[in-house]
Amino acid sequence: MSTAPGRLAVGVRIPPCDRADRIVTSVRRAEELGFDNAWFPDSQLLWRDVFTTLTAAALGTERIGLGTAVTNLVTRHPAVVASAARSVAELAPGRFTLGLGVGDSSVGPVGLRQSTTAEMREGLTVLRALLSGDEQEFTGPAGPVRSRLRDPHPAVPLHLAASGPRNLRLAGEVADGVILLSGVSSRTLAGATARVREGAEAAGRAAQAVPLTVSAYCEVTDDIKAAARRIKPICAAIARNGGAPFLALAGIEVTVPDVVDDVYPDLVHAEDWDAAVRVASAWVDDAAALRFAEEFCLFGTADEIARRLRALHADGVSGVFLQHVGSYDPPTDLIEAVGASVLPAL
Repeated sequence: MSTAPGRLAVGVRIPPCDRADRIVTSVRRAEELGFDNAWFPDSQLLWRDVFTTLTAAALGTERIGLGTAVTNLVTRHPAVVASAARSVAELAPGRFTLGLGVGDSSVGPVGLRQSTTAEMREGLTVLRALLSGDEQEFTGPAGPVRSRLRDPHPAVPLHLAASGPRNLRLAGEVADGVILLSGVSSRTLAGATARVREGAEAAGRAAQAVPLTVSAYCEVTDDIKAAARRIKPICAAIARNGGAPFLALAGIEVTVPDVVDDVYPDLVHAEDWDAAVRVASAWVDDAAALRFAEEFCLFGTADEIARRLRALHADGVSGVFLQHVGSYDPPTDLIEAVGASVLPAL
C-alpha cells in the first residue's frame, strides 16, 4: 500500500480494569496530552463491560476517538453489538470505531470457539445491514424472522482485527479498516499488507482506502534489555498461537507447548505477571526477548520510538495503538511518557 495520507494517528489501549468513571480519568488524560484515540478491549470475565466503559468515556471527553479493540460476535449476538455500537456512536458523533475480532479471551474462558472466517463475513454483513436500517433475516428454533434496528446509525466504521491470511484478505475485502495485532515488525507488516491488498483488489476496492492500524507494546526506556524481560509471556503467546513462523523471520526461534496450565487465565492476560515471566522463561530466553522487543515492539528512547512511528507511516500504516504490559491496571505511565516526549517529537 502507498504511504498513508495525513498524519499518523497515535492511540493507546486502555483495559476496562476498574469502574468506568475511574477509567475515564485515564481517557481524559490521554486526550489532554494529544492522543488521537483510546481503544478498549472486550473480555467479559477479565474486565468491566466495554460498552458501559465506552459510554462513560464518550460522555467524559470531547475530542479523542474511541473504539473497541476488539469485541466479538460469539459472546455477543450481532444484533446486540449493533445496538450497543449505535448507542455509543450517538454519544460520540464521528468519534467511535467498532473493532471486531474472532473472540480470543472472551470465548476461551467460557468454553466457546473463536469465529471462523465465514462467520466473521456473515457477522459483518448482518452488522452493516442493521446499522444501515435494513431488514435482516434471522433464523431461530421457530423458523426465520425479519427484523430491523430502530434508530440506526450507518456511519459507524467497522474495523476487523486480523493476523491470519484469510481474515486479512476478508478485512481488505469488506471492512472499513484493519487492526493488525502482530506488532511493528517490517517483515510481518509487509506480508499482512499484501494479504489486505489482495482482498481489496478482489473486491474492486482501492487498497489505499483500507486504513491500517497496528498494535504494539510500547515503553519509553533507556534500558531495553531490562524492559524486554517483562514481555517474555507475550512472545511465548504469539509462538503458541501460530505465530512461530513470523517470529522465525526475525530470527526468534521459540517453541511453546500447546497447553500452558501454570498461568491464569492465559499468558497475555496473566493475573500474576511475574509468575508468567518465570513460566515463559522456559521457552523464551533473554536474547530472544530482546530481539522480540527490538523487532516487534516500540521499546526505546522517545526519539527512537518517534523515528519508528514515522517509518511505519511512510510504509502505509494509518494509525497505531500502544499497549503497556499488564491487563489489570490503566496504562498511566505509558500515557504520561508518550504524551510528554514522543507525541511532541512527532
